[in-house]
Order: sequence, then C-alpha cells, then structure tokens
Amino acid sequence: MLENREGQNVPQVIFRTRRDHEWVDVTSDEMFRGKTVVVFSLPGAFTPTCSSTHVPRYNQLTTIFKQHGVDEVICISVNDAFVMNEWRNEQKAFNVTFLPDGNGDFSRGMGMLVPKNELGFGDRSWRYSMLVKDGVIEKMFIEPDVPGDPFEASDADTMLAHIAPNAAKPLDVTVFTREGCEYCVRAKGLLRDAGIQFEELILNHGYTEATIRAISGMSTVPQVFINGEHIGGSEELEAYMANTSRNAA
Repeated sequence: MLENREGQNVPQVIFRTRRDHEWVDVTSDEMFRGKTVVVFSLPGAFTPTCSSTHVPRYNQLTTIFKQHGVDEVICISVNDAFVMNEWRNEQKAFNVTFLPDGNGDFSRGMGMLVPKNELGFGDRSWRYSMLVKDGVIEKMFIEPDVPGDPFEASDADTMLAHIAPNAAKPLDVTVFTREGCEYCVRAKGLLRDAGIQFEELILNHGYTEATIRAISGMSTVPQVFINGEHIGGSEELEAYMANTSRNAA
C-alpha cells in the first residue's frame, strides 16, 4: 500500500547531479529548506506518458506556479544525472529542475520505490506529486495502486487547482510561419507584445504546405491557432486580441 506522507519531512538524501561536466552533490536541505516546492515523480526518463504529458505540462505551468508562491518545480526519477540532463534538454523543459534519484534513495524514503521488473526497469518511483513547504510535505497526489502506469492525479493541472484554484492558465498557441514572411513577423510580434507564449512551426522544417491546408483549410501563412481555435492570419489575430481586450475590460 502506497503511504500518504502529508505532514512528514521529506527524506534526507544526497542527489548526485552533473553541472558543467562536474559532479555536484545536492542535499535535500538545499532543495527544500526555506522554500515552497512542487515535486512530481515518475517512473522513468524518455518514457511515453512522462515525456508526452507529465513533464511538458509542468514545464508550461511553472510560471503560473511561481506567481502563486512556489519557488521551484522539481522532477524526480530513478535515473542517473546524465540521463536526466539529456532528457531535460530533449524536452526543452528548462523551467523545471530535474533531480536524478539514481540509487532510488529519495523514492525509497518516500515509500514510493516499486518494482518494475516486468518491464526490465528494476526498481522505479511510483508516479505522484506533492507540495512541500520548508521540507514538510503539505499535500500529496498519489496515483492509484493498480497495475500499469496510471496517470490520473499527479498532473500539473490538479496541483495548480490545489494551490490556486482560480488561477488563469496560459493559452495554448501555435503559429504556422515561413521564413521571410513579414506577416508572420507581425503575428509573432503581436503575441510577444501581449506576453503570450507560442510554438512556431516553420514551413518546410519537418512539414510542407499540405499540412497547413489539412489543418486550416488554407495555404497562406501565418496561420494562428489558440486553444484549438483557428484564428487565421495576422489581421485576424489583431482583431481577436482587440476583442479579447475589450471583453476583459
């Protein structure tokens, strides 16, 4: 049975990290004492759910967490420092601190070290998240103790709802562009001026015009999508943002 350890101190361990090609030992006290920290722990670097959902959403919401009193968001996995650093780079998850629990000492101390021998993983961390204040666990979200790798409770949105239930979440914005397009530059400038983060997909960098037509029904760029809604080009984006500002006022 996985134990909820709310009200207890986090385990006192040493995390063996790598910085600038040097070993740097980091203690639990250095990571948690005097801080408010969100931790999410998962079975393994580069694994499907961890890479596609768990890490990206925490990375996206870290700025919102920090606006509501969180000092740091930490990802812990029973992997070595080399793997964790490479995973962070591959994910471009630079808002999150990746801590290697290579020997499983922290996960074992949390009572969350479980055998994954059927997958050839050995012992790994169960998936969970927690809010830690000054080294004391205030809240835990533990995935149900069922076969497989459940992902129902430890996600970033659940943690944010606990910390700041009325917090506004960032928009999901994608902009299809091409190099040398002045209207694309304008659209990106509008978003940047409004402080809106976005992902840019550049024509002929991994996709062709056929993809733009398939998704938007148009072949011109830019094409802007916000929270699943097709906004259109730079003029439509400007009108959308002006209307949004008026409604907010």
